Amino acid sequence: MTEVRFQPCIVIPVFNHEHAIGAVVQRLLPHGVPLILVDDGSFDAGARTLDALAAAHPSRVTLLRHAHNQGKGGAVLTGCRHAHAHGYSHALQIDADGQHETDDVPRFLAQAQATPAAVVVGYPVYDASVPRARYYGRYATHVWVWINTLSLQIRDSMCGFRVYPLASFMALAEKCQLGQRMNFDTDVLVRLYWDGLSMANLPTRVGYPSDGVSHFELWRDNVLISRMHARLFFGMLWRAPRLLARHWRAR
Repeated sequence: MTEVRFQPCIVIPVFNHEHAIGAVVQRLLPHGVPLILVDDGSFDAGARTLDALAAAHPSRVTLLRHAHNQGKGGAVLTGCRHAHAHGYSHALQIDADGQHETDDVPRFLAQAQATPAAVVVGYPVYDASVPRARYYGRYATHVWVWINTLSLQIRDSMCGFRVYPLASFMALAEKCQLGQRMNFDTDVLVRLYWDGLSMANLPTRVGYPSDGVSHFELWRDNVLISRMHARLFFGMLWRAPRLLARHWRAR
């Protein structure tokens, strides 16, 4: 079997994060990994900031642009399609708002290189300042993910800091419609697990967005997430024998 060359890039979905994205890019550049910024229909100020970043680092930063906002999932899909078409083997997804620990990029990429067929999934390590409601509220999704995979292999499906093997990611994107907005992060992990990929869970410090911008829309995104969990549940039912067999083989 021919060994696949490990060629990673970093994909960053961006929507109106003009106050944070510059600092995020500056922290990522020293890692020496090409950056793909996806402008998901940002307003003028955000678009100008991204244009300036791409112009300042033409050999390091690729800027893709949506004419209209498609949502976080849509932006990640655009970035990953571009990466796969240009020969990258893995894409590290990180948010544009500064909440993720960029110093952990080498550790995530090292894990991806060591286990190239796995998804490297970050799970948040919060400090004492995290609101209890936010912390415990995540467990509703955690429980649904454990039900819909019949496993505990995905420790946190909501953290947007992870590494995808692009061949498997694109194969999944070609055969099904993934969530386009805040339902994307969980949807893609459950479906990649269903496709047989293993999950390498790594702890990572997560803080609050440095620019104070959140694009979570309470009613719309909660409805989308609820529908996603329902679809995944019914998808799990007919996959249950195979998922249980996988679990027992692993034991």
